[in-house]
This record gives sequence, structure tokens and C-alpha cells, in this order.
Amino acid sequence: MRARGGRAARVRRRDAPWPRGGGWRWRRAGSPDGVAAAAAAAIMLRCRVAPRLVRALGPRSRGRTGAGNFFQRWKAPLEVPLSRPMASSGVPGGRGENAVLAFLVGLSTFGAGAYVYKTLREDKERYSERLAGISQHCQQDAQPPPEAEAAAPPSAAAPETEAAAAPRPECPPHAPFLLIGGGTAAFAAARSIRARDPGARVLIVSEDAELPYMRPPLSKELWFSEDPDVTDTLRFRQWNGKERSIYFQPPSFYVPACDLPYTENGGVAVLTGKKVVHMDVRGNVVKLSDGTEISYDKCLIATGGSPRNLPAIERAGREVLQRLTLFRKIEDFRALEKIAREVKSITIIGGGFLGSELACALGQKAQSRGLEVIQLFPENGNMGKVLPEYLSNWTTNKVTREGVNVMSNAVVKSVSVAGNRLLIKLKDGRKVETDHIVAAVGLEPNVELAKSAGLEVDSDFGGFRVNAELQARSNIWVAGDAACFYDIKLGRRRVEHHDHAVVSGRLAGENMTGAAKPYWHQSMFWSDLGPDVGYEAIGLVDSSLPTVGVFAKATAKDTPRSATEQSGTGIRSESETETEASELKVSAASPSSPQAPQQGEDYGKGVVFYLRDKVVVGVVLWNVFNRMPIARKIIKDGEEHADLNEVAKLFNIHED
Repeated sequence: MRARGGRAARVRRRDAPWPRGGGWRWRRAGSPDGVAAAAAAAIMLRCRVAPRLVRALGPRSRGRTGAGNFFQRWKAPLEVPLSRPMASSGVPGGRGENAVLAFLVGLSTFGAGAYVYKTLREDKERYSERLAGISQHCQQDAQPPPEAEAAAPPSAAAPETEAAAAPRPECPPHAPFLLIGGGTAAFAAARSIRARDPGARVLIVSEDAELPYMRPPLSKELWFSEDPDVTDTLRFRQWNGKERSIYFQPPSFYVPACDLPYTENGGVAVLTGKKVVHMDVRGNVVKLSDGTEISYDKCLIATGGSPRNLPAIERAGREVLQRLTLFRKIEDFRALEKIAREVKSITIIGGGFLGSELACALGQKAQSRGLEVIQLFPENGNMGKVLPEYLSNWTTNKVTREGVNVMSNAVVKSVSVAGNRLLIKLKDGRKVETDHIVAAVGLEPNVELAKSAGLEVDSDFGGFRVNAELQARSNIWVAGDAACFYDIKLGRRRVEHHDHAVVSGRLAGENMTGAAKPYWHQSMFWSDLGPDVGYEAIGLVDSSLPTVGVFAKATAKDTPRSATEQSGTGIRSESETETEASELKVSAASPSSPQAPQQGEDYGKGVVFYLRDKVVVGVVLWNVFNRMPIARKIIKDGEEHADLNEVAKLFNIHED
């Protein structure tokens, strides 16, 4: 009975009339395009999908679904037969299925219309936002200068314009090339990056308050200037007589940091007086001391170093520290120059490059100003850690002739205040009274970022350990005093000289733009004891190594003054950097044992070779200039020479 009843019900549903109120209405999609899209969807549904649905809901599947169950919600009597005029002319063989088709067509039309309406509305909102952004940017760029605003009537400034012209942040949130440190290495890297990528945007973050400048003149030429305003102008006359500024470039060379992201052709911007205190190498973000964060694509660490102090001075107390200068920056030069005019006695602790240069510089002013200059150090003579003993003693005599009271083998035990002066007690019992102390006892590399960045610090030499391309990480490079690199000829090293900062900075900049070049350059350094005596050196120059010196009589051309006249620059490494002699020919000679010059000999000019396992690893050119490419080639070849007197002839020291 159930089967028959069910079958009868199915027959009646096929003849059921169209339910009243069941007509379908087209809903407007919100635009003519929406209607067209809905109509197209309906036609496609009828032509492709409807026949399949009808076949699926046809007689074969009536036992499972039943159209009558669907139309029960219309509450229409299924027993009322449909008249032929009221019946749909749908798919043949599927009269009751026309209602399903109509329902699906209406549903698809409504959905298509809603989708078109939503899409158009979102497009309109994005378009409006884009117009608003462009308008705001144009208002910022076209904002009149303060003078024009002051001259304009009050009604000219619209409230909405003032709200839109918000000032740009001082620190850009992102820098494609971020250079940490504002010294020589950072500037050399910036110049190298711009040379290879003219549109690059480079941001230098410097703890120093000054724009990038060269440090060598701070202890050399600036002290010999006759300009009374030299501390303000920071311009000096080189030994060749040409005038030059201590700054690498004038302020007009740099782009304001706030404008760097918007500069069409890129540029170099400098944030002065800012210190990077944290580095997230995974997120490529650094944090400044004021909390500002800057993201980067590639980063160079060129943080340099800080002057060391003596433990005896650090323990002396605040009053002693107030009379101490740790010489490193422009502000130190200005402060010491002012102090030299006010006090009666200055004591320089340290006999290295910086200490000896400052001693000579202050000594030449001692007689005219009535200033007492004292230099003390633990070695036997000036430059005792670098020069062989006989040349160190000669240098000490030279400094003494400049008016300096030199005290060798002097180790500071304590420093205290005695009355209105400072009292320095030495370990051998000697005492020195002075008004001011200058400590020139070396440099400590700035590696504070190593902890937050997870970078390795060399335990022997200090500084960040880097590979041959000066990389510490895949997108982080290190250059200058803070880089501990591997020298394929001399082993792992860390160099604290101007030429190394220039060359390593330039190489790091090239590699940051994809050069992938290894560091092969043997950097040189130089020191001048005034305009008449100077020397240049390369490689490992350590007085503990065996040395061979070959000297000749000097002429008027063998002075730093003459050298700068020939090269055209006071920074001699600028004319010799990375140059190397192509081929060296040393004539064969019978072996001879090295002989040190006799004591008291006048070392006018000469060459000193430093040996390790009978191979030359370092060279000092004493009053011999513009010959560094030859010395560089000798070290690079790494050959053992039977007679170094013949090698010395390559430098033409015997020519007038």
C-alpha cells in the first residue's frame, strides 16, 4: 500500500498546478552591467546545467527525491491538475522540473548581481583612497616655504591643507643600504655603492655629531696651520701648500635623511648623533638609542673603535678624568687646542703613532707659547713596537729636538691631584707634575652589536670576524677598524689605519652591490713627525721580528712635503691605494748577513725589511715616498731573497 500510495502521489505531483504566488521576479543587480552578467549566467545555466539537473531529477530518481516534497512549502494542493496553457514549455519529458529550473536561474541571477555590486563598490573605494593619497603627497611637496606662509593672508591657509601637510619623520623607516658608523670606511662604502648603483639610497647612521671626515690631519697638518680660526674652519694647508677641508664632502653633497625615500635618483643621507644599540639580523631591523627602528636590505658595520684608557687613570677619580683627553674626534682636537693655549704643561702618555705625532705637533708650539710638553711611554724609544731599536732611538732624538721632554721606560703607577696640578707616579719612583693628560694608548674596537646580532668576535685581535669578502652574515658586512679579516699571505689580522678603512670600505660597498670580490689588498699606513720626516709601512711591521735596513743619504726631495707635492694630495694613500708593481727583477748576488746600521748614523732615507722564516712580510719606507707598489709586490710574491741589498735597489734609494 505504501508503494502504491507513493506511486500515486508521484503521479499527482506531475499534474499539480503552478502554485499561486510562486512567480519569480528578477532582482536588479545594481547596474546594467550586473543585469547583463546575470542574464548571461542564466542562459549558460539553462543551456548546460539545466538538462543535466532535469535528467538527474527525472523518472529514474523519483523514488529517491520527489518534486512534491520540494513544493510542499508552497502549500499548494498537488491534486489539482494543470491545464495545458498554464504548463511550462520547458525541457521535454520534465514538466515538474521547470519549477526547479526557475528557482536555480533566479538564485544564480541574484548571486551574480550581488557579486557585481560588491566588486564595483570595492573598486570605487580603492579608487577614492588612491586619489586621496596622491592629493596628500602633492600637497606635501607643494607646501610653500615659511617666508611665503608668513606673507600670505590668514585666509590662504585652509584647515584641510594644514592637516594634510604632515612633516616627514627625521629617520626613514627603511633604508636599502644601511651603514652603521660615520667614519672613513662608511664613507668609502657609500661612494662605492653609488658608483656601482647610481640610483641607490644609502643611509649612514653616525654616533658622531659631524659629517664624515678624515682623521689623520687631526694629529698632523691641523696643528701646523697658521690660521687662528682653524678649529672653526677645519681647513688646513697640506705639506705641498694646497688648502683642503677635513671633511670628505660639503653638506650639499648629502640628501636630508627625511627625503631619502622620496629622492628620484637616490643619494647618501647621514643621521648624525644617532647610535645603533640593537640589531635584529633575522628581521633586518636596527634600533637606535631613542627607540627608532630602521629596516634594511643590506647593512655595513663600520663602527670603528674607541680610545683606550689606562687603569691607573680610570681609578684616579672624577677630578683627574676632567683633566684627561682621549684623542679621537674633531671635538677632541678643538678641546686640546684650546687647552694648549691655557695651561702650562701637557703630558702625553703613549709612544705609538698618535702619541709621537701629537708630541711633535705640540712641541713645535711649545717655545712660542711657553708650553711644556712631556711624553712618556713604557718602550725604550718612540715607535718602539714598530721600528727596530736603532731607528726608534733616532726617532726619539728627533722628537726631543722638537722641544718635547721624552721619558722612556715609564710605566704609570698612579695619578692624583696635588694642589692645583696632576701628579703622575711611575713604577720606578719617578714623578711628573702636569696640568693636563692626553692618553694615546691604543684603540678598542666597538663590537657592542655583536651580542644582539649574534656575530662572532675574534678573541685574539678583537673585532668582528669576517670572511674573505668581509661578510659576517649573508647581508651584513664589516669594514674598517672593527673588521678582523683573514689575509691569505699574513694570516688573520685587524688593521687600524686610514688606508685600510678606505680599501675595506670600498670593497664592502662593491660586494654589497653583488661584486663578490675577496680582500687581497695589503693596506699601507704612514706617519709624519712634522713636514721633514715621515715614513710609510706595509704588512707586518713588528719590532720583535728580524729586520734588515738599507739606508742612504737624503736629499731635499726626500721629505713628506716633497711627497705631497708629487702626489698632489696630503693623504698619500689616496694616490697609491691598490696599485702594485707589475714585475720585479732582482739581480743575483752573493749571500750576505744582515747588518744593522751603526749607532749615531744619520738615517736620511732607507728601506727596512721585516722577515719571518726568511721571507719578507713587512716593509718600512723611511723618507722614501711613492714606492709603495713595489713593497706591496714583494710581500705578495712571498719569495726568499738571498741579498736584500739588491732588493733595496728596486726603491732607487741611492739616486739623488
